[in-house]
Amino acid sequence: MKAILGRKVGMTQVFNEQGDVIPVTVVESGEIFVVQKKTVEKDGYDAIQVGFGDIKIKNVTKPIKGHFEKSKLEPKRFLREFKVNNIDDYEIGQKIGVDIFQVGEKVDVIGTSKGKGFQGSIKRHGHSRGGMSHGSKFHRLRGSLGASAGVGRVVKGTKAHGHMGNERVTVLNLEVIKVDVDKNAVLLKGAIPGPKKGLVKIREAVRFQKSK
Repeated sequence: MKAILGRKVGMTQVFNEQGDVIPVTVVESGEIFVVQKKTVEKDGYDAIQVGFGDIKIKNVTKPIKGHFEKSKLEPKRFLREFKVNNIDDYEIGQKIGVDIFQVGEKVDVIGTSKGKGFQGSIKRHGHSRGGMSHGSKFHRLRGSLGASAGVGRVVKGTKAHGHMGNERVTVLNLEVIKVDVDKNAVLLKGAIPGPKKGLVKIREAVRFQKSK
């Protein structure tokens, strides 16, 4: 499976040959190196471990520093694993760039959504509010959480107030609009999860669906 790591730069727009406006998200990648190869015989599965992002040496722990020294590579900020079909296609120290993707190809993007802290049920789940007149006394409250005496408790999974955001989100079947090898950037059609400078993973689509 083809995959790279990158940081979300932000959103902009481009024009196609027909003059239509296409909203795109710019993802800046960088130097991604294969740090370790995992095999079925030794680890139970085939995968490559890659390093991405610069980090100061003083901020690297000794175990991580020793891990990179085995591969004769400079320490990186992030370590992630990619499952691959053929482990023999990769070598320790091999560089992976944005050129593995083609314009028009469908990809999936995995990131961490923006954290919004503790929120009420109106913002978190889109519940309706009560009347805003002075005598209402029920403006943005959740309402009853309980059930009848037959149950006598709050049912699991009830939509209520609580922590919102800061969770893993996967967006499927985004189209690659442009691949800029010189700037190590990929332009993807539409929005992707996470804040600016957030870490994202771009992989080839696992459930490709033809657009209607």
